[in-house]
Amino acid sequence: MIKIVVVENNETIREGLKTLINQSKDYRCIAAYSSCQEIIKNIEKLEPNIVLVDIQLSQVSAIEGIKEIKRKQPDVIILILTAYEENDIIFDALCAGASGYVVKKTPPEKFLEFIQEACDSSVPMSSQIARKVNEFFKEKKQSSLGLGNNTLTKREKEILAGLIEGSSFKVIADSLFTNIEAIKLHSRNIYKKLHSVSKAEALKFE
Repeated sequence: MIKIVVVENNETIREGLKTLINQSKDYRCIAAYSSCQEIIKNIEKLEPNIVLVDIQLSQVSAIEGIKEIKRKQPDVIILILTAYEENDIIFDALCAGASGYVVKKTPPEKFLEFIQEACDSSVPMSSQIARKVNEFFKEKKQSSLGLGNNTLTKREKEILAGLIEGSSFKVIADSLFTNIEAIKLHSRNIYKKLHSVSKAEALKFE
């Protein structure tokens, strides 16, 4: 059973997501909160597999909330809930530790499918986000921040190039003469490196 926590300040959306999740035999919404303070307070007791976080939270921002959630539960998967595909905000959330995002108007069946993909660690990036990730690593490579082992490999760069073109994991796998599981693995590594470099950069200026 996949345990999910919803953090959404709109009560109608929050209750709707809770109902949708609990209708599936594979998922269970173990808590639904209106603020990041509540999830941060209870995250260690709940130990969820996935946390869905509204990007437009008030009080403690979603970005700061994600950082604190990941500090307390490093292995939890965080997905951003957003009304629009706001590239800058989503990218900031990914840097903070989120693993992907879901647009709120996503049809119910697709919503659950996306959650399953997140559990399988195969959440693809949109072409716009992939472009930002690519630019991020290029800039950091040229800056004074030492990336060390967090630089992208040749294969990871090839996968990002495919995502920038809007290709699916399957299309990318076929073009690189490999399998989807290999693409998923490289995609996970890209996310890990993005989080690692972003964290190192934040610590550098504290």
